[in-house]
Amino acid sequence: MATHNDFGKIAEDMAADYLLKNGYKILARNFRFQKAEIDIIAEKDHLMIIVEVKARSSDVFLLPQEAVTKTKIRSVVSAANHYLEEFNKDQEVRFDIISVLPDENKKLVIDHIIDAFQAWDAN
Repeated sequence: MATHNDFGKIAEDMAADYLLKNGYKILARNFRFQKAEIDIIAEKDHLMIIVEVKARSSDVFLLPQEAVTKTKIRSVVSAANHYLEEFNKDQEVRFDIISVLPDENKKLVIDHIIDAFQAWDAN
């Protein structure tokens, strides 16, 4: 497995741990629908939270959350709709981004961006 894949897995594990420690219930990880993937599907306060995890080894070129393009949003929204249908869920959905970046001491830091985008942002 490539190093960047290891880093991505570490970032997703950190994000899941962070969510659990903050009262979220993890429903699924790496949920796939066609070519789309949702990193984490969680639940809190009767909301379904779709979480896109973005990690970078530095923020020199762009912040992790800036890598969530309109195409990526469209893909995530499509997969979220499929998840809701497949598991017969009728909940309000929120889309969050968790970015993982090293600080100046090389310690990985989480930034949880709540309600980072809306389903209509995919249009």
